[in-house]
Amino acid sequence: METNQFDPGNSFNFADKVEYSSGGIVSKKVIQKEQGNVTLFAFDSGQKLSEHTAPFDALVQVLEGEVEIIIGGNPNILSTGKSIIMPASVPHAVNAITPFKMLLTMIRS
Repeated sequence: METNQFDPGNSFNFADKVEYSSGGIVSKKVIQKEQGNVTLFAFDSGQKLSEHTAPFDALVQVLEGEVEIIIGGNPNILSTGKSIIMPASVPHAVNAITPFKMLLTMIRS
């Protein structure tokens, strides 16, 4: 854990902890443990994660902006404050409609 970025015992706003990169995707590990990870992402508009699978369920929380998340071929449009669970072993993809930030939580089972 980056204690200089995420100081345990002190409050913060996730959206303020990651900046956009023009034409890119930025990720920051918040917590990385054997049991799972919490990662903060910032996607510039038009950036994508191509279809892939993960061995564990993953919770996406949109912190700002708008994104299309495709799960098992079904598109879902999420905006600030919305969340979705991406089930384990189901193909999913992420397409930034606008610049957007998300928090991804994956718990290993």
